[in-house]
Amino acid sequence: MTLDEIDSRLLTELQRDAHLTAQELGARLNLSASQAGRRRQRLEAAGYILGYAARLDPTRIGLDVQAFIQVQMATHAPDAARGFARLVAARPEIVSAWTLTGEADYLLRAYCSDLGALNHLIHAILLPHQAVARVQSQIVMDQFKPDAALPL
Repeated sequence: MTLDEIDSRLLTELQRDAHLTAQELGARLNLSASQAGRRRQRLEAAGYILGYAARLDPTRIGLDVQAFIQVQMATHAPDAARGFARLVAARPEIVSAWTLTGEADYLLRAYCSDLGALNHLIHAILLPHQAVARVQSQIVMDQFKPDAALPL
């Protein structure tokens, strides 16, 4: 399936406001509500839309420290990598993770209540893992551009 211009506009609108009804989407796209609804369903079924979620203010819910954590592995054995991936998946404070090229093997984004919680995550959870050789963290001072919609 390829995206046409209307699909792209629909996805852009939903990234701005996922609560739009089929009626509202139709009005913005110059379609009937049923056409807009069918297009949304088709894009969901095709995997273009992965889900819908509320974006929360981390500081309002007590997560005052955001950090990026680079992890360098001691071994790249498949079992070790799977074990590390399971560890990362089980930690709610790690909200996203990437594999990388370069010196670090992984980049983790974490939100913690305070520096003590970040210290615990690094020294009691990540560093003791058998496959981890080195961890380096950067604490976010300010996020001057919030996470944005994907460009279409």
